[in-house]
Amino acid sequence: MLALKKLCQVYHRNQKGFHLVEVMVALALLGVIVVAFLGAVSMAYRANSFADERTTAKSLAISQLEYIKNQDYDYDDGTPLHPQYDMISDIPVGYAVGVTAEPLDDPDNGIQRITVTVEHHSEGVISLVGYKVER
Repeated sequence: MLALKKLCQVYHRNQKGFHLVEVMVALALLGVIVVAFLGAVSMAYRANSFADERTTAKSLAISQLEYIKNQDYDYDDGTPLHPQYDMISDIPVGYAVGVTAEPLDDPDNGIQRITVTVEHHSEGVISLVGYKVER
């Protein structure tokens, strides 16, 4: 028992100044954890922004395509410009919607390929193709 007591006293005497090293190691470890956590939060934010952008663009493209399908059929009159259809009016800020309508046959026999392209801040996000039939 005396030997154990003496060993404990020797151990405690040798511990002077070791607390500073422990604190520095703990701070370094905490710093690494914080940097990793901030990286994960940043990645999650970017992924969420990307998903939000894609969802908004897809919704706009589908809405525009359905809106065109419900309009009267616009025949190609032989000019270089293809038929022009009205655009939906409630487009979010920063987004742009482009539409092309091409008759499948020449002359136009009542079927057109409609391509809707959505851009966000001048970068293409999604392009959707559908067909309009004269009813």
